[in-house]
Amino acid sequence: MPKTAFMFPGQGSQKVGMGREAYNSSRNARVLFERASEIVGFDVAKLCFEGPEEQLNDTRFTQPALFVTEMAIVEALKERGELDTPDMVFGHSLGEFMALAFAEVFTFEDGLLLVKERGRLMAEAGEKHPGKLAAIIGLPLDRIKEIVNSVDGVVVAANINSPIQTVISGEADAVEKAAKMAKESGAKRAIVLKVSVASHSPLMSEAAEKFRSLLEDVEFRSPKVPVIQNAVAKPVSDPQEIKENLARQLVSSVLWVDTLRYAFDNGVRRFIEIGPGKVLTGLAKQTFKDIELINITG
Repeated sequence: MPKTAFMFPGQGSQKVGMGREAYNSSRNARVLFERASEIVGFDVAKLCFEGPEEQLNDTRFTQPALFVTEMAIVEALKERGELDTPDMVFGHSLGEFMALAFAEVFTFEDGLLLVKERGRLMAEAGEKHPGKLAAIIGLPLDRIKEIVNSVDGVVVAANINSPIQTVISGEADAVEKAAKMAKESGAKRAIVLKVSVASHSPLMSEAAEKFRSLLEDVEFRSPKVPVIQNAVAKPVSDPQEIKENLARQLVSSVLWVDTLRYAFDNGVRRFIEIGPGKVLTGLAKQTFKDIELINITG
């Protein structure tokens, strides 16, 4: 029988209005939003539903807002009796925290505090070491790696999202030069993104070390559902190893293609994205044929 995986999206999927359906339809979701606001010190529901968009896109606010939204959707599904246990779960970058919370590796409260601090540390690193991201579409990964290795300065393949899409990250000049070279090498598109936080690159090294220290103070348990982690593209059950991979994730590539392939090779044919947008089902569609894709946005 085909297996099912839940996928949780990360930054980039946020939008004003997210979570409203879950909030309106589920008492448990409303309680979650209210409790979250007390923990983080701002009105999470108001920011998610009304914006302003500029604040919602600030990583300090994006990360806790997305975490709460996706966990609220899970609560709404549970309340309606529409949540079956998946065979495995995984999330893209920030989304890995939602996958781990779903698998009860840590409590909702601890997870929210972790992503809040993660957002703060990443923002501080971005201010200290400004960088950029660029999406390269239609160029093989091997050629992208050759390009980033040939460019002076810090630039790496940060998000290996699908066979036709890779995001590079690093110092602004190096990213722009690599993007230009990718276009000259035959990429269909090379889009420099309007962000200043060079996530999943060496520019996040200081943030990763500080985050590693924070993780040590939080109780982690073995997951109740297998969780595939971004940094290793395989399920990890040891709590200490999970912590280490979360710290590594800030400076290492998101191995999303390998994650999808692990799930597929182990029988998953039904991929359900829980959260705003359709980014992850789109990447799965680019990676495999003959799979079932479902989006649950509220």
